[in-house]
Amino acid sequence: MKRTWHKHYAPGVPPAIPFEKTILPEMLSDAVRDFPDKEAIIFYDSPIRFFELEKLVNRTANALLDLGIKRGDKIALLLPNMPQIVIAAFAAWKTGAVVVMTNLLNTDRELEHQLSDSGSEVLVALDLLCPRMIALKEKTHIRTIIVVHARDHILNPTGRELHLDIEPAEGIHQWKDLIDTYPDTAPGVRIDLEDLACLQYTGGTTGISKAAVLTHTNLSWNVQQTRAWFHSIVRGRGALLAVLPYFHSFGMLAGMNISILLAQTQVLIPQPDLDTILNSIQKYKITLFPGVPTLYTAILSHPKISEYDLSTLEVCISGGAPLPVDLIDSFERLTSVRICEAYGLTEAGPLVSVNPFGGKTKHGSVGVPIPDTDVRIVNVDSAVSLCAPGEEGEITVKGPQIMQGYYRMPKETAQTLKNGWLHTGDIGRMDEEGYLYIVDRKKDMIIAGGYNIYPNEIDQVLFEHPKILEACTIGVPDPYRGETVKSFIVVNPGEELSEDEVIDYCREKLAKYKVPRMIELTGSLPKSGPGKILRKELKRI
Repeated sequence: MKRTWHKHYAPGVPPAIPFEKTILPEMLSDAVRDFPDKEAIIFYDSPIRFFELEKLVNRTANALLDLGIKRGDKIALLLPNMPQIVIAAFAAWKTGAVVVMTNLLNTDRELEHQLSDSGSEVLVALDLLCPRMIALKEKTHIRTIIVVHARDHILNPTGRELHLDIEPAEGIHQWKDLIDTYPDTAPGVRIDLEDLACLQYTGGTTGISKAAVLTHTNLSWNVQQTRAWFHSIVRGRGALLAVLPYFHSFGMLAGMNISILLAQTQVLIPQPDLDTILNSIQKYKITLFPGVPTLYTAILSHPKISEYDLSTLEVCISGGAPLPVDLIDSFERLTSVRICEAYGLTEAGPLVSVNPFGGKTKHGSVGVPIPDTDVRIVNVDSAVSLCAPGEEGEITVKGPQIMQGYYRMPKETAQTLKNGWLHTGDIGRMDEEGYLYIVDRKKDMIIAGGYNIYPNEIDQVLFEHPKILEACTIGVPDPYRGETVKSFIVVNPGEELSEDEVIDYCREKLAKYKVPRMIELTGSLPKSGPGKILRKELKRI
């Protein structure tokens, strides 16, 4: 296939990478060798240096082995961005175990499904969530719960963190008491690149959540692809702001994994609020900032944004939803940094494409495929015939970061992986230069009066309105049209906007059949942990 996008790579980015056959724990050892005294993690002003981090990882790995964990066993993590989520993940990998990241916002029903489906035997969980997890223990395969406290790694507690003491019981261990009794020497378990490393559950928007099977190769190759894309970042220098939750695939790659490979300091933010984020950027001289559109929007809307020093920012990445063009331009005027829009999904490790860092950026595009990655657009109905440049169809992806399949779901795997190509379920188009544009999710398409309507297109128009802060469009049942278009809108603080004004505005920008028939003004929109607007929740209203 013609890879026209290669000629638009920034200088120094290769179309193919000579991948190093190394796994993430080995990348940590490399960082310890080269930068032992550099701060690897900062959590509420408490630092952990790289050599200290590896010792904590080794102690935890030895504890897990003593608890009976064997190669291939599953260890679930139910933690916010705090040192233990990094330590536990790398410790699990050092034992040959499989990490199962679970979302803090999941309901008990969702957690029970994921813990049972994965066959997880050990759960590392935040103390505040442990009573719920202890109640679920007998309904799952969990035999051991390790209770994590934020205070375990805060040298000077601020008093802002809540904590909960858990009564001793069989199969219940306190994190610090457990790992402090074990040696800090590496356990010496052999790990192969093709071993299973992670079960990453999807959001379950099309039904029950599925676990993407990711090997050490998938994780290692994708972080090396990311490193090649941002090759100008100097290893061992700078700091990353970890706002994106690490239990999410984007956060795990663009936060935890890339900072280990780059030997950067991870400034962990467990409970994101805007003042904490802005203060952290200024205080710790953040250079790398992965975020989502709602986060960048909130920063620009902060009433005292001009009082913060954001001059150290060098690389800003956005994913999860489209960025309004005005937001990109406004953020660049504020910081002199152009946000690199990216596209990915859990099943792809997750990174697929990014706007060239230091190269040609196109408004509205999520850039071009990263090295060693192919993207093609196929007809939605046939799923085989290729679409012409500019023509909309389903996005399919091939590359070394693509998952092995869905865990214990052969039918769903066969529907998604066909002849080596991942069928994403996303609708998009690719222009003649290889730049990718996301139109919408195939399942979110609204069919009204026989017309196919993609709600993202409407959202983009709404985002451009000067009085609108956030917007999300869905299809609702309609006795005549089958479905009709409804938009939920959050107005900028201090502004007033009527439903008729919104509809009149849309009539100027959209074809008649795409104009929302229903408008609901609301104070907020439901969001996921990473800050992505949850369209599925609005459909339930």
